Amino acid sequence: MLDTSYTVETPEGIDLQAQAAGPVPRILAYAVDLFYRTLIVVALWVGLMLAGLNTAGWGLWLVGSFLLEWFYPVVFEVLRNGQTPGKQAFGLAVVNANLTPVSWSASLLRNLLRFADFLPFAYGIGLVSMTLSGQFRRLGDMAADTVVIYRAAQGARTSLPELPACVPPRGLDAEDQRAIISLTERHRDLSEARQQELAGLLEPVTGKTGANALQFLRGIGLWLLGAR
Repeated sequence: MLDTSYTVETPEGIDLQAQAAGPVPRILAYAVDLFYRTLIVVALWVGLMLAGLNTAGWGLWLVGSFLLEWFYPVVFEVLRNGQTPGKQAFGLAVVNANLTPVSWSASLLRNLLRFADFLPFAYGIGLVSMTLSGQFRRLGDMAADTVVIYRAAQGARTSLPELPACVPPRGLDAEDQRAIISLTERHRDLSEARQQELAGLLEPVTGKTGANALQFLRGIGLWLLGAR
């Protein structure tokens, strides 16, 4: 069964949720990126024509076209939070299957395998794969262990606790930071006792337990979300 809800449970027992993006918005996002890439290729060709297109010029144009086709999405996905201009226009983003930011290797692999998804024509295999996978994952996503999700707008974020922000302690890895952010954002969704239980899991890092640990972690979460 198809389900656009995508949930990942962290080692701390906190559920991170996102909405998987289906074929239609992804096709529209691809069309926008294709339009931008075409504009760049045409502009490059016109520039080389004005400069006197010769054998070297044709070589530069072919190299530029190749780089745009295969590395345009990779650069944007890694350096712009999983969003090419097309994906950004439709509120989409590429992330790893555990909802962490996509890496260079994963982005490169998923984009190089577009040629397989394109077969036999017009992304036929990719569309079939997205329809059957459950989270709308094409072959490139399966190989790279990535998923395309809707990037929630900042205004949709749940209200945050009114506390002073705390500077995170040293040694707080990325997984712990994500868990603390999720705990802070969901402070109204979980019972106080459950939140204190989760906060106690980070006692080796915070040195605190109970309500004090929870308040401290909420302050760290606010700091990680940008409060100062």
